[in-house]
Order: sequence, then structure tokens, then C-alpha cells
Amino acid sequence: MDRSQNLRADDGLLLLGRLDGRLHSSACTDIYLARARLTGAAALAGLAGVPIAVRDLQAWIAGRSPPPRASEGLNDPFSVAAIFHLALSRDDDAQDPIARATLNILRSILDDRAEAEAYGRDDLAHFGPLWRQVRAAADAPFPDKDLRAVADRVFELSQLTAQTSADAADVVTVDGRSWALPPRSRDRNWLIAAAMPRMLHRAGFTSLSIPSLILLPKFLPPSPAALTAAIAEALAAAATEGLRELAVIERAVERGRDNLRVTKRSKAPALTRLLITYPGLQASAVARLLGVTPQGARKLLAGLPEPSGPMLV
Repeated sequence: MDRSQNLRADDGLLLLGRLDGRLHSSACTDIYLARARLTGAAALAGLAGVPIAVRDLQAWIAGRSPPPRASEGLNDPFSVAAIFHLALSRDDDAQDPIARATLNILRSILDDRAEAEAYGRDDLAHFGPLWRQVRAAADAPFPDKDLRAVADRVFELSQLTAQTSADAADVVTVDGRSWALPPRSRDRNWLIAAAMPRMLHRAGFTSLSIPSLILLPKFLPPSPAALTAAIAEALAAAATEGLRELAVIERAVERGRDNLRVTKRSKAPALTRLLITYPGLQASAVARLLGVTPQGARKLLAGLPEPSGPMLV
């Protein structure tokens, strides 16, 4: 990279370091990571050719709709439910207690494996083993702790996920000739992108895996050098947005706390945080998460004051 590209890369890394530091000291890290997980999953779905919004995932998690696009009669190349499950499985072995807790909370609301089996069984069978290979290869030690090493790893993973000749379709013509037709192209870069937060963490850029750091474009540039510049630019934008999102969450939590007039034993503050994370949660999910009866959950929901500011979605 030239001098100007190096400056942009440094700017992105400085912003990322600031975000990473803020997440260590913020009281809202759990909310941020949970919402970042949805942001990252929506970005992955877009890379896979099934564009969705974060609010679509929130409606599914809240039990207000089936998986995004599942009931729209679209000829999608992938199931959103399968993409979401594979994205969540990236953090199955997370060591950070906050990241682990947020994943457990999400899975206590939504059984992502069961949903993926119901709506994307073929995708799980086809891409599950490949995803495990990608994740294992992404975890290999990096020779250098810079963005170029990450870009090189992405190109290595691209080779791993490339179609092989064994996947070609054998066709016999009417005159007896045999042809090997190439398979229908299925973009697999989203599988590599799913591992990006993990790679940034393993390479030492972040102290924990930040699920929204997808960073990859839909189509890879022609060389690792070009990809390094693209990652640096995307990293700066993602870190800037992450800092903004964290500040918005912190203000929403503070505003919700100020609006409550409850005792120290009340579960209303915990419910307020849950609803910032997953808007529209139904009483049954609230009852499971807070350990109250369904009737108690409905009473808690009804007793929350109207928001005094804009709702997070």
C-alpha cells in the first residue's frame, strides 16, 4: 500500500482499538454484542444473495414472523435460517463470558438449530462441513499481525471453498457423448466473511470477537494487496458505526433507567435492557428469560413507561 493507504489503514485500526476499549468498560457491552450479532448476520445474508434487514431478524427472534424470506415464495439460493445458524456457531467456543452469555440468551429465545433444520436442511448438509473447515483454517496462527496477513488468509480460504471438478454434472448426449457441465455457481464468500470477526480476534486486532465486523465485499478484489486496502476502508467505517451504535445504546439504557420508578428487586430494568436488544419480545420469552410466570411477564410488559426517545431497531 502507498502512504495514503497506510494512513487510512491506521485510522481504521485506531478506531477499532477505541471501540474495543470502550467495550471493555461499557455497562452495555452485552447489548452491543447481541445487536452486533444480528447486524453481522444480516450482512452475511446480503453477501449470500438473500438481502434482509436487522428488523427482519428481530421480528423472527421475537416470535412475530417465520425466518426472513421463508414465507415469501422466493427462489433464494440459501436459507436465512441456515445462514443465521452457521453465523451463531462461529461463537460456540467463545471464551469471553459476556459474549457467551449473550449467545445463550439468544438461544433461549430462538432454537437456531431447529429453525435451520426446518427451513434450510439442505443448506446445512451442503455447507455445514465446509463451514467447519473454513472455521478451523481461519483459526490457524497468523505469521504476521497485520491486515495483509488477514487478506492472505482470506485468499487461502477462497481456494478452500472453490468448486471442485467432482461437483460437475455428468451429462450424456443422445449420440452417446459424455459432457461434464460445470455446476450452477453458488457464491461461497459469505462463508469466509462469517469467519472475519474470528480472524480479526485471532490476529490480535480485537480482544474479543465483534460479530458485526464482516468487512468483505461480495466479490473479492484481484489480489491480497487490493483486499488489504478494501478491508482497511471497511474497518474504519464499521468501527465508526460501532462507536455510534454503542453511544446510542448507552443513551437508551440511561433514558430507560431514568423513566423507571421501581424497587431494587424489580425485574423491569432487566426487561428494559432485553427490549433494547430484541424489540417486540413476547411474554412467553420474557417469562423464560426473567424467571417469572407468563402472567408476571405480561404485567411487566404492560407496566413499562412509553419511551421518551426514539426506539432502537
